[in-house]
Amino acid sequence: MLQKLTRAPFGLTLPSFTLLLMVFGVPITSLLFMSLNAPDWSFVNYQRFLSQSANIYVLLQTIEISIGATAICLVIGYPTAYLIVTAPERQRTVFIVLVLIPWLTSGLVRTYAWTVILGDHGLINNVLVASGLASSPVPLIYNRFAVFVGMVHIMLPMMILPLLSVMYNIDKSLVAAARSMGARPFTAFWRVFLPLSLPGVRSGSLLVFVGCLGFYITPQALGGLRETMLSKLIVNQLLVSANLGATAATAFVLLAVTAVVLSIFGLDLSGSRERVRGAVGTKRRSWLSAQGAMGRWFNELGTSWRASRWQRQLYRAAAQVRWVEFAGAGFMTVVMVYLLVPGLIVIIMSFSAGDFIEFPPSAFSLRWYVAFFEDSTWTTSLSNSVEVAIDVALLATATGTLAAYGLGRMSPQSRSILTMMILMPITFPVVIVGVAAYYGLFHLHLIGTKTGLVLAHSIGANAYVVVIVAATLANFDRRLEQAAMSMRAGPLRTFWRVTLPLIRPGILGGAVFAFIASFDEAVVTSMISGYSIRTLPLRMLENVTQQIDPSIAAVGSLLTLLPVLWLFVLYVLYWRSRGKPQRAHAQAEA
Repeated sequence: MLQKLTRAPFGLTLPSFTLLLMVFGVPITSLLFMSLNAPDWSFVNYQRFLSQSANIYVLLQTIEISIGATAICLVIGYPTAYLIVTAPERQRTVFIVLVLIPWLTSGLVRTYAWTVILGDHGLINNVLVASGLASSPVPLIYNRFAVFVGMVHIMLPMMILPLLSVMYNIDKSLVAAARSMGARPFTAFWRVFLPLSLPGVRSGSLLVFVGCLGFYITPQALGGLRETMLSKLIVNQLLVSANLGATAATAFVLLAVTAVVLSIFGLDLSGSRERVRGAVGTKRRSWLSAQGAMGRWFNELGTSWRASRWQRQLYRAAAQVRWVEFAGAGFMTVVMVYLLVPGLIVIIMSFSAGDFIEFPPSAFSLRWYVAFFEDSTWTTSLSNSVEVAIDVALLATATGTLAAYGLGRMSPQSRSILTMMILMPITFPVVIVGVAAYYGLFHLHLIGTKTGLVLAHSIGANAYVVVIVAATLANFDRRLEQAAMSMRAGPLRTFWRVTLPLIRPGILGGAVFAFIASFDEAVVTSMISGYSIRTLPLRMLENVTQQIDPSIAAVGSLLTLLPVLWLFVLYVLYWRSRGKPQRAHAQAEA
């Protein structure tokens, strides 16, 4: 049976696609028909949405906030990624870890931290009033400014990581060659490095923009009534209104915005260096051709001047290097403080001995940790989250690993199409996924059950596992399998003794990310739980919006330290995986 599946790799992807179609694919198709008022087929639901000026205002505001947050992330993230790539190896590793820590930290915790920092009696206002810079608290929260601060803080790592991936593969000798031909540092960067890094700009911007479109918790906690986004409108309609067709139409309006952006900028979030370099060269040649004879004449006129300048500056020390280094160090310090200090504030605040949340604490105590573990509502929520996350990790790891193994044995065209289908739950705005999952599980009578939560979380977690395991398999030498089979090892024995040990770090890494994705999920959970199952994120969401229980500071502290554990686990998996390919080669040759 396994041998037949190996020869027909599509069969290995069937568990993933069965889960995807059952929870997401079929429901979202049904919702599309429902939004079109099937079987009468009309646009009445869309006309009703577009006829209300309040809906148009919320839609435009959602796009405006998403564009603004994406632009800010790009302005901050690009120089951050550039400084990380150009840093020495040890510093680069430290910076990457510091970026990963907030990325792995619960978004609810980070949002909660900003409510404390930006509040009327928060850290910033306390400093302003105490220093005499302000006579009364400055309105820093419940406005557009606070929404941008919270959204950019959450999405900035999503901008930095794709940029790092692309910038790290850029051949630095190209910039050095431009400098050796007399180009100034900024000119070499602008003409060589920047064009080659554009795929990372596109990937990061798409990820951030699509993620911002589906933001629900952060605008609700940090923004005022004027900062309502379309995702909140969709959730309110789903939980209050009985007209599911109107809710589906609203969801598909948001999905249409996503589709338009993806169709303009493309779905391929990767680009090889050769393709980028060829595109840059083509654009440059087209640009020079468009300039005509006048452009070529000016270029020849400046040739002698550039040559003389190159000779004058060849052996002259760079006078501006020192202040540029200081500026870069200062910029990185500000960015790292922005990313990490909110989590540190939550940790410090969790040891407060007061009856209310305060920073800095007037006295230190463990009372809120004790209160957390003695409160059955908190411990039950934690138990529910851990139980659901473990089930999701097991299910998603099994289906995702099989799918990645099957996709790796398909033709490039089939693999690209099927991979994009599997990645839909993490490509679409999360509120769209939640609405589709709600509709699909409602007909399966799984709303308000742990089974429903596991299935709803698994479609996104499955996508993360596929991405991570597929990346591991990309570096796997299939000749090892062929060598084992040539020694009369069957498909099952070959997979168990050769393939599995080599890709085990990727599988375990995928399981860790699947667990994190489920443990931190709040938007889809709020729709599927039906108020009958309280997970830790839902319990935290209630306290973030109401701010009635200081125990949330202890919870936030534990969840802030949790990424350190995840990174340690991934680090151990990485080091244990080193040397295994050499041992496998030795065993295969023996």
